[in-house]
Amino acid sequence: VQGCQSDDHRITSRMEIEILHARTGKQLICLDHVDNYSTVLDLKKWIHKEFPKYHPVRQSLRLEPKGRSLSDEETVHSLELKPSGRKLYLRDLGPQIGWRTVFLVEYSGPIAAYMLFYLRPAFIYGVTKAKMEPVVHIACACWMFHYVKRLLETLFVHRFSHGTMPIRNLFKNCSYYWGFAAFVAYYINHPLYTRPMYDHLLEYPALAGFVINELGNLSIHLALMDLRPPGTKKRSIPYPTGNPFTALFSLVSCPNYTYEVGSWICFTIMTQCFPALLFTVAGFYQMAVWAAGKHRNYLREFSNYPKSRKPIVPFLF
Repeated sequence: VQGCQSDDHRITSRMEIEILHARTGKQLICLDHVDNYSTVLDLKKWIHKEFPKYHPVRQSLRLEPKGRSLSDEETVHSLELKPSGRKLYLRDLGPQIGWRTVFLVEYSGPIAAYMLFYLRPAFIYGVTKAKMEPVVHIACACWMFHYVKRLLETLFVHRFSHGTMPIRNLFKNCSYYWGFAAFVAYYINHPLYTRPMYDHLLEYPALAGFVINELGNLSIHLALMDLRPPGTKKRSIPYPTGNPFTALFSLVSCPNYTYEVGSWICFTIMTQCFPALLFTVAGFYQMAVWAAGKHRNYLREFSNYPKSRKPIVPFLF
């Protein structure tokens, strides 16, 4: 592999950086006239100019082939590249799709799937008339409320730190949301579904718990929105606001996940449906993984981040 020519004869503020393929190690391009104030995004744009296939959003530049992806805002100076061999590794992330589009597709599916089982039992179960327990209607209302809320948050509340994700992940995510929606809806809306045990004691308290947790989840999303000015990727430490639901920020890094898990626990108690329990457990596991990652990022990025906070479960994890 031919390396970049020495730039000792150049003006000291300019340099050359060799871009290598992360998988093969082969040189893709040698970027010249780079200075200390050039950002990673600048490098991506120059690479894209030479290789139109590699749009900036599908590029991941790294210091090592398997290292972390550098953020677009980092400067060349901050990377502390060795003068003897300035190298960066490029990994192609593949075709991308916008996060907003991803969320809209992910959250529309569970609504359509659930309503198919709720409104068309004859088509699904082959039964023209079947008595539905009151909790079935309540469960449907809760399900619709949750995902309509998510759609509205996607349109009007969420501000994304990353503009895109690999399009291949869309199929994986949709399989999870759409599949679980059909799985849960099939059993709750089944003609043989029976009233839960102690429904007169648990049904309405569980419903109240579901609504409270949904409001808490929305409150956290609104608080996070206020921390990031429109059109920026600014990150700040979240703290409780005047909204009492945000008090959970004092205990965990991702209270939006805490509230969401609480919603599905209440939904499971209310319906006493085993597929709903599986959905809750699977959701908790995934959100715990996300919360742990975000918690680590907070600790790494902010030296004054509260050490007493846990990722998702107060006092435990």
